[in-house]
Amino acid sequence: MKRISIIIFLLIFVPSEAQTSIFDSLLRKNVDSTGKVDYQSFKKDELLLDEYLSYLKNNTPSKNWSANKEKAYWINTYNAYTIKLILKYYPLKSIKDIKIDGKIAWKIPLVKVGNKHYTLDGIEHKILRKKFEDPRIHVGINCAAKSCPKLWNHAFTERNIDFALDNLMLEFINAGQRNKISKNKLELSRIFDWFFNDFTKNGTLINYLNKYASIKVSEKASIKYLTYDWILNNK
Repeated sequence: MKRISIIIFLLIFVPSEAQTSIFDSLLRKNVDSTGKVDYQSFKKDELLLDEYLSYLKNNTPSKNWSANKEKAYWINTYNAYTIKLILKYYPLKSIKDIKIDGKIAWKIPLVKVGNKHYTLDGIEHKILRKKFEDPRIHVGINCAAKSCPKLWNHAFTERNIDFALDNLMLEFINAGQRNKISKNKLELSRIFDWFFNDFTKNGTLINYLNKYASIKVSEKASIKYLTYDWILNNK
């Protein structure tokens, strides 16, 4: 009981950076460098995860927050609640196996922030995509599937988010198992198909890819989209 009391005290009274560092430590411990998650191990740390979720609920974004601070908050919220949802039903083969009252994982109002309930879809589409118009959020949020961009094994913060998202996009685009890129032929993640408009607000899709691709892609390159593997990103 003493350890639990100390944990709760820290989570209530330490500054927001320290709160985020708790989620950071959970990710570093239970997620490897490739984004695979040791859910069995994470289950043992569920108390700490629950307290972090409590912190998120009671510390909502305010008007004086920077765009980067708010973006980091919502991406961390999305990822923390996705992990919590997986832990609730673990072991399972895929997040798509989860249904509550006929609703799939992304439609369940499981996220509690302030006095409001949100779905994962709501956070992604109505907050992150709509408010920030930053296609890099698609490599920040994680859908707990093998084909999803890897779950970063750190928490996002106001200070690290730009650098982190750039590096995650660089790694995702050049990851041979998720995107196969050559000068004249592209086999891309379905993410570039599903969210095509996000990546083409300031040019073509190939313009965007060439910002990160290790190979210069021709504007005339053929594009094919790969089958998405929804198997759990389990370690």
